[in-house]
Amino acid sequence: MKTFLVALILSASALPLFAADKPNIIVVMTDDQGYGPVGRHGHPWIQTPNLDTLYDNSVRFTRFLVSPTCAPTRSALMTGRHPMRNGITHTILERERMTLDATILPQVLATAGYRSGIFGKWHLGDEEPYQPHRRGFGEAFIHGAGGIGQAYACSCADVPGNRYFDPTIRHNGTFVKTEGFCTDVFFTAALGWIKEMKDKDAPFFAYIVTNAPHGPFIAPPKNRERFKQRGFNDTTAGFYGMIENIDENMGRLAAKLEEWDLYKDTIVIFMSDNGMTGNGSGRGVLGKMADGTSMEAYNAGMKGQKGSADEGGVRVPFLVRWDGHFRPGRDVDVVSAHIDLLPTLAAVAGAEYPAAQVEGRSLLPLLDEKSRGEFKDRYLFTHKGRWATGADPNRFKLKGCAVRNDRFRFVDNSALYDMLADPGQKTNVIDQHPEVVAAMRKAYDRWWAGTVPMMVNETAPMSKTRPFHVWYNEQKANDGIPDWQPPKL
Repeated sequence: MKTFLVALILSASALPLFAADKPNIIVVMTDDQGYGPVGRHGHPWIQTPNLDTLYDNSVRFTRFLVSPTCAPTRSALMTGRHPMRNGITHTILERERMTLDATILPQVLATAGYRSGIFGKWHLGDEEPYQPHRRGFGEAFIHGAGGIGQAYACSCADVPGNRYFDPTIRHNGTFVKTEGFCTDVFFTAALGWIKEMKDKDAPFFAYIVTNAPHGPFIAPPKNRERFKQRGFNDTTAGFYGMIENIDENMGRLAAKLEEWDLYKDTIVIFMSDNGMTGNGSGRGVLGKMADGTSMEAYNAGMKGQKGSADEGGVRVPFLVRWDGHFRPGRDVDVVSAHIDLLPTLAAVAGAEYPAAQVEGRSLLPLLDEKSRGEFKDRYLFTHKGRWATGADPNRFKLKGCAVRNDRFRFVDNSALYDMLADPGQKTNVIDQHPEVVAAMRKAYDRWWAGTVPMMVNETAPMSKTRPFHVWYNEQKANDGIPDWQPPKL
């Protein structure tokens, strides 16, 4: 059996380079971690030995880009196209719902016989038609909204009163009460399902999507206290503690893949959904050393963080491991993006996808050194969205936006940065490259004109109910909330 682990059309043109092998696929994606908080990326405070091992055994995409916030990135991964073309222009207010007209990744992989499971954060619509078990995932073990316990004045809301410890989870449409810290629970559920698929010798796609280290910054005491003892404040200790807990769970996953002899058949990709959140990148005081020295935040020297169209808001880790297939310990510095995952995985699986929908490119020519192909330069577009409901999107066309190619980043129609010479975006060189600016403006105008008509949620009325609240209260009143029985691993 083959396994493809990722942090991650209907077209006969999808190149099934490894179709005969049908590797299983596991995508691990963390929430708000960003690029900096990984040991191998030079972070001075956290310890991530398991991610470091994955790094050492992976192809590392050093300039991999996503969206500035979470729901947009998730939809791009699922569809292979820009999130605004999926109707996603916000993370709440009914504008986080991924259009039902899209064919998404588990449906694509099903054309090649794959079974798919999601464990953790969905955040692409809480109303029933948008739920993952209605969109190709045969196994769905999720919380609601954009975070455990979140609730907004719209349909985007989790189970009432939910917490990071012992959360209530929606499992294939039925709520269950779990025991333990949320990240541990999600990995346990994923491992149980992976074992079940392994025993059935069924090709699978496991999508492990932690809500950590998203706020509130709550970590298991043993992870949190190490940072408190070193002088960090509560929020930073919680943020870093959650990341070290994620690393421990990556170690659990690695140990089981080794035990089950899946590594030679497994592609591992680890990633994050957007740039680092403020509580890890210097918004406020991180803390002080015993001698009173202030602790400096670390974001790998990049400008911006979550919510920004600058590099620090969208650059994330992207580590790809497949023993015996992709040569490890190799850096790929070609600019690539979340929209590339679907065509890449479709090619690996030998699956068909809707070519007219997908804007990304397969990364296999960069992963498989035996493959022929040239990865030509292109433009990638970023927009943070998040304007008020009912507003004309065209008023915000040039606010929180960027155009990126292999060399330049053009931000807010006013600043151009040479990312090869100036990765920290310290010098605006807009006056030195008028031809670059003109070409990027033209490309962005064309892209925007084609995108606005696809923003299908802009006039959606606010839901009168919070579906997770309604379903939870109905089940509690009629049948009760059973305890979840963790799988035997």
